[in-house]
Amino acid sequence: MRSVFACVLLCLAFVLPANAREVQTFQSQRHDFRVVTLTAGLDHPWGLAFLPDGRMLVTERPGRLRIVGPDGTLDPIAVSGLPPIAAVGQGGLLDVALHPDYRRNGWIYLSYAGPGPGGQGTEVLRARLEGHALRDVQVLFRMQPNTSTGFHFGSRFVFDRDHFLYITLGDRGEMQRAQRLDDHAGAVIRLHDDGRVPVDNPFVNRAGALPEKYTLGNRNMQGAALHPDTGLLWTHEHGPQGGDEINVMRAGANYGWPVITFGVNYGTGTRIGEGTHKPGMAQPLWVWVPSIAPSGMAFYGGDRFPGWRGNLFVGALRGEMLVRLELDGERVLREERLLEGKLGRIRDVRVGPDGLVYLLTDSDNGRLLRLEPK
Repeated sequence: MRSVFACVLLCLAFVLPANAREVQTFQSQRHDFRVVTLTAGLDHPWGLAFLPDGRMLVTERPGRLRIVGPDGTLDPIAVSGLPPIAAVGQGGLLDVALHPDYRRNGWIYLSYAGPGPGGQGTEVLRARLEGHALRDVQVLFRMQPNTSTGFHFGSRFVFDRDHFLYITLGDRGEMQRAQRLDDHAGAVIRLHDDGRVPVDNPFVNRAGALPEKYTLGNRNMQGAALHPDTGLLWTHEHGPQGGDEINVMRAGANYGWPVITFGVNYGTGTRIGEGTHKPGMAQPLWVWVPSIAPSGMAFYGGDRFPGWRGNLFVGALRGEMLVRLELDGERVLREERLLEGKLGRIRDVRVGPDGLVYLLTDSDNGRLLRLEPK
């Protein structure tokens, strides 16, 4: 099925007329490439997933799930059946992913800001897509407690090789919550694919702790990806003013926020917490000062860009660029900044089944873009 998807997408450039798409050409240290606009007119797109038949699912933060055809045509009919969504501040309809065994079970997973007592919080559901409607909708997770702030929902999720589901959650703009074990905020959540809590989660037997929690001390993770060799979950998170981080998630680890950080308070530049290091708190493997506002993250393992194999790609909102990181294990060797200021705010980064790189740009006229070898 993957080969069929790849064939469909790769052949489209020869089927469609040359004037059907905007194409820009760029250079990088490893590859020259072109950026093809597949779809425009998206309203603050946030997440992207590839269906086996070549279609794509795109979430729009105001609360719509859209279907994009293999040729980039945006279906005018939005998918129905979503629950109430709080499109407040940074919240709304956020990430989308397919179950690893999607072709057998048909489950699609969505994260969103859900309204409830006390305000709103990150929620995760699964459902099946039938035509333009979601069926068999099941809410698997609700962040607690809710709050009225419109900040830091996190909301990326990743399945590991054993089909455990990892959900990233922000601190909701209330930094001290990230250090509490009785609060979901500022953490990675680990669940079975049906929402059950794994018995080997690190805080299952800790009195007063929420058993869903896998980590603590995270600020606002909007990028997550599984390392193709180690199978470990890598994330990045927004710092305050400076101090964006890349981390490797390990069971029970405390990533320090807001006790330690490489960032400072907005505006004043004053120190947050106790410094940048503290015993018992994990150190990031990469830091950006000043901030780039990272969003979206993918390891490249395809064949279309051989010089990029094993590299990590990170989108940037404030930096309006795509960052390419060359790695040696859990060490970043070098960074290359691509497309800086050329495409706008990059919200999501994915590698498609065809081995090409796909981007979403964040605006009220957002675009779905594809990077192709020149």
